[in-house]
Amino acid sequence: MSAEERVQALHLLLHEHAHRYYVLDAPSIPDAEYDRLFQELLALEAAHPELRTTDSPTQRVGGKPLPFFSQVRHAVPMLSIRTETDTESTGAEAFDARVRRELGFSDTDPQVEYLAELKFDGLAINLRYEHGVLVQATTRGDGETGEDVTQNLRTLGQVPLRATPSAYVLPDVLEVRGEVYMRRDDFESLNERQRQHADKTFVNPRNAAAGAVRQLDPTIAAQRPLSFFAYGLGEVRYADPATLSPLTQHDWLRALASWGFPVCTHHLVASGASGLVHFHQHIAALRDQLPYDIDGVVYKVNRLDLQRQLGFVTREPRWAVAHKYPAQEQLTQVLGIEVQVGRTGKLTPVAKLAPVFVGGVTVTNATLHNELEAHRKDVRVGDTVIVRRAGDVIPEVVSVLAEQRPPQATTFAMPACCPVCGSAAVREEGEADHRCTGGLFCSAQRKQAVLHFAQRRALDIEGLGDKLVDQLVDAGLVHTLPDLYRLGLTALAQLDRMADKSALNVLQALEQSKHTTLPRFLFGLGIRHVGEATAKDLAQHFGTLDAIMSATAEQLLEVNDVGPVVAHSLRTFFDQPHNCEVVAQLRACGLTWPEGPALAAQSLPLKGKTFVLTGTFPTLSRDEAKALLEAAGAKVAGSVSTKTHWVVAGSEAGSKLDKALALGIEVLDEQGMLNLLASLK
Repeated sequence: MSAEERVQALHLLLHEHAHRYYVLDAPSIPDAEYDRLFQELLALEAAHPELRTTDSPTQRVGGKPLPFFSQVRHAVPMLSIRTETDTESTGAEAFDARVRRELGFSDTDPQVEYLAELKFDGLAINLRYEHGVLVQATTRGDGETGEDVTQNLRTLGQVPLRATPSAYVLPDVLEVRGEVYMRRDDFESLNERQRQHADKTFVNPRNAAAGAVRQLDPTIAAQRPLSFFAYGLGEVRYADPATLSPLTQHDWLRALASWGFPVCTHHLVASGASGLVHFHQHIAALRDQLPYDIDGVVYKVNRLDLQRQLGFVTREPRWAVAHKYPAQEQLTQVLGIEVQVGRTGKLTPVAKLAPVFVGGVTVTNATLHNELEAHRKDVRVGDTVIVRRAGDVIPEVVSVLAEQRPPQATTFAMPACCPVCGSAAVREEGEADHRCTGGLFCSAQRKQAVLHFAQRRALDIEGLGDKLVDQLVDAGLVHTLPDLYRLGLTALAQLDRMADKSALNVLQALEQSKHTTLPRFLFGLGIRHVGEATAKDLAQHFGTLDAIMSATAEQLLEVNDVGPVVAHSLRTFFDQPHNCEVVAQLRACGLTWPEGPALAAQSLPLKGKTFVLTGTFPTLSRDEAKALLEAAGAKVAGSVSTKTHWVVAGSEAGSKLDKALALGIEVLDEQGMLNLLASLK
């Protein structure tokens, strides 16, 4: 293929993928693959300038706006910035060398000062304020013209409807540029809700955020958990042209923060190439811990006068660059689909992949969630797929390149029987998941049941980890939970990597675990839908295990936050003779806990009050704070709602704090919570 033919082919490919990404919100290839094609086109055009045309993808910023929104011409174009695809330190060094050269700096001149920021993976937005009031919000569009999404952005709590006056003079016209994005936890919760309702799931947080912003119905945008960071400016105009405005990029960030705009705290002023390299490496180490996706960092010359001196090239400023990290989405092939059996008997199809490096690790497995999801995405053995891994999120197949499907690709079907024990696999009405009916007879569930029972939040049996449990079950020493308490020193010491001392430590931990609490024991049984909070509510309401075991569904429904699903699950569990036999044998082995009258009748000072914890506290762990509140009768919930009475916020509190403030819920710090508890005694 000649250079001209390859350029034309790349034009078609990149235009098609840009249309899918920007217009349809349905990307068909990962960002890393698009970047590779784009860089190939840039190289060809550099080698053959005569092949560069005005309609080349390299000569424009992004996709055309959707025709369904009013179109707005930007007062100042929203240009994209150059991308350094070299993920090592040389990318920062090359940018610094280029800036110094274009400024005419010699080796004796001082280092250039930069503002280093995160490169968010969201949707770029321009917010226009006139006399401090939000009048318009627009997408980037093609860089010259964007879409009017004002009504949708008004639903986003982090976007101020009116700027807050501060020591910085507020311009009469202020265009704030930033990123609408979705936090990882919000994205996972959204997709889980979509899956439970058999609705379309989203490819990634960026796709979900973009789709929400570009909804014609603003009520849909309001239902999506969106966030916003401000990082730049468009048009800025003062009534008095002589007004002194910030002179650096960093000063503008401080001004934006003072006016009430959310500004990411992960930025700093760096000196020279070494400062940029340090920032790039520092953020790389933090990347997986961030609550949102980034695909790199951004370097901007800090002084605005130097920015003006450097100016622009056709499609990007010379004074800024994006420095990428390894992609979190990549292409690979499905080699097979296996079914894994979880602790509760859930059957999960897992794609076995040709090894691919994504999100900083080599991935060979990716979840397909359930049969309905596998069919919705139409994942088949032999397919080329996009696999995504971000942070600690389990890798998943997000979409299929159907056009690359081989003729022999086979459709997945959930087996009729559990692949581990052979028991029937069923899918209950209204549920998406298949489950093994083997219960304690299924060795896969047996191992997970023991691990769940032994975990810190349940019976807290130190030393009883994955490898030891595997050996105990595989050797036939543990068939049911009571078998743990029948283990002897000799049998334990003969296992691999065990000796008398290690075996003795495990036996001592088992002995200590016999003295527990009713909520821990109830949670440790692994009853479906019964988590820690529900176990505590049940213990408080009934007071004794026998009362819980004999309670009717109607009586169970009287417990706080126990609905028909949980009540049915409890009754189903305790109606099984083998489960009651396990409980009886555990008691016979010496497991005890304090019991008393139903706590529902007791007077606890915070009974009926709901708290939400967020952030990191100075002296207490999250579990310690939770325990203090629950001891006073409070419920500690995982999300903020209109039913929340207090939010306790520590450092780096996220969207929960924002929602609490938006709803007018009282916010306490750690000391405020302790003072409240002390006042109740």
